[in-house]
Amino acid sequence: MRRNGVTMEIERKYTIKELPGNLDSYEAHHIEQAYLNTEPVIRIRKEDEKYYLTYKGKGLLAREEYNLPLNAASYYHLRKKADGNVISKTRYLIPLEKPEFSVTLSAEELNVPLKVELDIFDEPFRPLIIAEVEFPTENAANAFLPPPWLEKDVTFDYHYHNSYLSQPRE
Repeated sequence: MRRNGVTMEIERKYTIKELPGNLDSYEAHHIEQAYLNTEPVIRIRKEDEKYYLTYKGKGLLAREEYNLPLNAASYYHLRKKADGNVISKTRYLIPLEKPEFSVTLSAEELNVPLKVELDIFDEPFRPLIIAEVEFPTENAANAFLPPPWLEKDVTFDYHYHNSYLSQPRE
């Protein structure tokens, strides 16, 4: 979403109660990412055969986000400079057919299709599974009623953010 000319990421994060039974029927991508910095977040990502450099501003629910394309050589060069853990996961894109909200949203907000980005992490983070839902506005994010298979809202718990997971633990 763009706000005052700035690209904003507005998302909620959840743990899950159970995996959807038909998980293999959804579009999936393998993602590998590493962090050059965590405050502000400067991340590199390989998603299948696409490469990105991402800057994320401060915030947990809403924050600035900029993605710049990289080529494979640049990605692997920067990956050598990354600190901490390289995160590897499979992301499933699960459309939300009829999302529910606690308030009436504008037609503009309702016209944006929502999907759950379900991340199943590889070692060393397995069995961690995080679900993220991105929204067009903070109003939509705050009014969202998650489907029953999503469990605890961990949007404001930094322990569930990839930038935190990337940091080495003793």
